[in-house]
Amino acid sequence: MNTIKLQRGFTLIEIMVVMVILGLLVAVVAPNILGRGEQARITVAETQIREVSNALDLYKLDNFSYPSTEQGLEALVTKPSGFPEPKNWNKDGYMKTVPVDPWGNPYQYISPGVNGPFDLYSLGSDGKEGGEEEGADIGNWDVKE
Repeated sequence: MNTIKLQRGFTLIEIMVVMVILGLLVAVVAPNILGRGEQARITVAETQIREVSNALDLYKLDNFSYPSTEQGLEALVTKPSGFPEPKNWNKDGYMKTVPVDPWGNPYQYISPGVNGPFDLYSLGSDGKEGGEEEGADIGNWDVKE
């Protein structure tokens, strides 16, 4: 017995209609997603600043002072030497590693700070002090809890 199987595929017109619809979706959605990259990096920097600030607060609770500028943020990972001596430094540290900002630069740390007990900040996308808009510095003084 011979059975004829019908195979039906997509026509060129149907494929073209789907491609036009996909193209329209990309044209509408892509600018909204792609234009948010810099804002996403700023949000990551703010989150990291909050996390490092919390680790610095824990350090101070244990050792009665923040690390000095010279001891730096590495004091959160390995026990620092120098003054002030951390008498109750947590043997597990306060962070596994000190993060770098989303632009690949180290965070800046000054203790005592001008804007509080310490200043912790990223130089922003331009990697320079100051800056405006996306290139502006992002510091613990701007980050909301």
